[in-house]
Amino acid sequence: MSSVDPPQIRCTFETLPAGGRLARVTVDHQPRVNTLTSELIRQLASLYGRLGTDDDLRCVVLTGAGDRAFIGGADIREMANLDPESARAFISRLHDACASIRALPVPVIARIQGFCLGAGLEIAASCDLRVASDAATFGMPEVNVGIPSVIEAALLPRLIGAGKARELVFTGGSMTAAEAARCGLVDRVVAGPDLDVATLEWIRAIGKAGPRAIRLQKQLVRLWDTVPLDDAIERSMQTFADAYDTDEPRRLMRAFLERR
Repeated sequence: MSSVDPPQIRCTFETLPAGGRLARVTVDHQPRVNTLTSELIRQLASLYGRLGTDDDLRCVVLTGAGDRAFIGGADIREMANLDPESARAFISRLHDACASIRALPVPVIARIQGFCLGAGLEIAASCDLRVASDAATFGMPEVNVGIPSVIEAALLPRLIGAGKARELVFTGGSMTAAEAARCGLVDRVVAGPDLDVATLEWIRAIGKAGPRAIRLQKQLVRLWDTVPLDDAIERSMQTFADAYDTDEPRRLMRAFLERR
């Protein structure tokens, strides 16, 4: 894509070897390190809403166009002109985009290269798995431009601990990919040329699993984030029973035993 192309959210589909589809979603605003305008945020939420109705979907990969950034944050040029009312509308739209990712019934993999800052880090935190280039940079710089880190920044203490989350949001500082891996912000760090290979390993593993089992597992993962431990365990037992509503467990277990 050339720099004269309008900012856009691109989505392409691939058929997986075991059946079902993979969606690749790309934030393309390269001249401004893939920063999110209101229109891009709206497109992102709308797209994930549509993907959520796709029964053949198995997995989604979210990334940024080019090598400079995953998502460099929200568009400061736009935010500089907000007032209290429009600010509430802007941040509500961004939360809707994050929530649409978390609500998707299949896993979302964040493929992170370059800058992953502010709104970009909130988007990444909303994904289920995160793989990063060793040259990626992570941060929450909002306080440096006069606003607090909000909405899905609230996921950070769960991911990296209260102390590290407070360091990020109070100082507006950044961390390397290696540090992000050490504190649990990303699940895997690889050299830039290996980013697609590492992503593909997860795609293949998810694609080979039972499609219904993956969707039930995504439900449970979200449940683990929101309810006390005893409730999560109790409710998971019903989810286990629900897995037998179809023949998927019997079919895949028979295939496993036959291979043995």
